Amino acid sequence: MEQPVILEVEDLSVGYGKVEALHHVSLKVRAGEIVTVIGPNGAGKTTLLSAIMGLLPIGAGTVGFLGSTPREIEVERMVAMGMTLVPEKRELFGEMSVEDNLQLGAFMRRRLGHRDEAATMGEVYSIFPRLKERRDQLAGTLSGGERQMLAVGRALMAKPKLLMLDEPSLGLAPLIVREIFHVLARLRKSGVAILLVEQNARAALQLADCGYVLETGEIALAGPSSELRDNPRVVESYLGFGGKH
Repeated sequence: MEQPVILEVEDLSVGYGKVEALHHVSLKVRAGEIVTVIGPNGAGKTTLLSAIMGLLPIGAGTVGFLGSTPREIEVERMVAMGMTLVPEKRELFGEMSVEDNLQLGAFMRRRLGHRDEAATMGEVYSIFPRLKERRDQLAGTLSGGERQMLAVGRALMAKPKLLMLDEPSLGLAPLIVREIFHVLARLRKSGVAILLVEQNARAALQLADCGYVLETGEIALAGPSSELRDNPRVVESYLGFGGKH
């Protein structure tokens, strides 16, 4: 039985002034599914996540989330409904401790009257034991890999139904990338839907259930990841020759 659709983007167009960055983009993410968006730099991948989250105004099209299609997409409302974004720059508070950064992730749930942040923090620490070891350390003193773990952990404090990540592997050592992607696979099993924008196409297509190739603001290809991995155009442009092996 097919899982319910968590996110449905239809015919989305977004512009900066007179320049259109996204043209008629449509995609779907189902519960417990990892969907990846790959493509070259400047294709509009970050713009897509920002528009879905409400950080950028939409020119045309709709963003449906959990069966509702809000006329005005506002960040606070999307977070309250269960959507979180881990931005490419991670945007942690360097002068605050690891634990304080995590608590900020639960801010909206606390405002809505939920009192489960201690249990959620226990779950985050079980996923990232290193954060527990460093919980009193200032976020600004962490390594790149630990900062990415903290950014993901902070997003998980909001107990998201949809977790969006912008280039989580950027600048990280292969071993840490494997660890982060292993965590994403674990989250999928727990029912969290994941929308992953990723420069590392090979790793993304190995992890994801299905994928979209975004080029110059438009969806150039879409389908199950296994098909995209074998598509000669994807192999040549994004996986390098011999990418199938």
